[in-house]
Amino acid sequence: MNKLDSTPVLVAIIQRKKDWDILKKEHWYRIPVKTAPKILNKAKLIAFYQTKSFGNEKYAVNYYAPIIKVEITKRIALLPDEPTHLRANDDYFKITIGNLTKLPKPIPSLRWRRITFIPTTFGRLMNATEINDLWCTSIIEDKMYQYLKKEYINPERQYFVYDTEEPYCLDFAIFCKDGKIDIECNGERYHLTKQAVAKDRTRNNDLTSSGWSILRFSGKEIHSDVKNCIKKIKKTIRRLKGIE
Repeated sequence: MNKLDSTPVLVAIIQRKKDWDILKKEHWYRIPVKTAPKILNKAKLIAFYQTKSFGNEKYAVNYYAPIIKVEITKRIALLPDEPTHLRANDDYFKITIGNLTKLPKPIPSLRWRRITFIPTTFGRLMNATEINDLWCTSIIEDKMYQYLKKEYINPERQYFVYDTEEPYCLDFAIFCKDGKIDIECNGERYHLTKQAVAKDRTRNNDLTSSGWSILRFSGKEIHSDVKNCIKKIKKTIRRLKGIE
């Protein structure tokens, strides 16, 4: 991988045509300081996932641009025509960008889902065939994802569940004809603490009561015998009547 391929990229979301017009004409994008992703401090490029307002380009990443400057300002200063907005006086990052470039091919979301900010690299941006190919998470998650893809199992990565007592972000979600599977890749150092064990138990119970089958694999299992992990996943998929 060359240096350009490893360049950090933030994939952000565009929901309103008004914001798209600002991108094209005024060359800036905004993110609330309170919810900004950590990668923003490192990202050299920003790409945009367009939602249902964008016709033939909806539900896909189609464009990217270089990040020129990042500064903090109030939302009201950025959008003075929206003075009654609930966050009008909140701090926002104003991200000044260069010219938009269209990707060689769109990167679609193959399943409807709520997209959050995605940390990725330029190499992944250029080579992804669908939205889940973009995520840069942990080494064990990336290894699991590659092996799932080899078996023609296409999971949703970093999938948020909201119909539980509190929102949960799943490492991988697989949707079957007779149920749903949550696959978790656990780093040993964190998940062996007493607090983590208790938190995982509460989380497992909450997700199970909402219809999720949960499979947890340690980093050691994934590194030493990932094929056995895949075997257990495929067995669970068969039990749930196959992928929908």
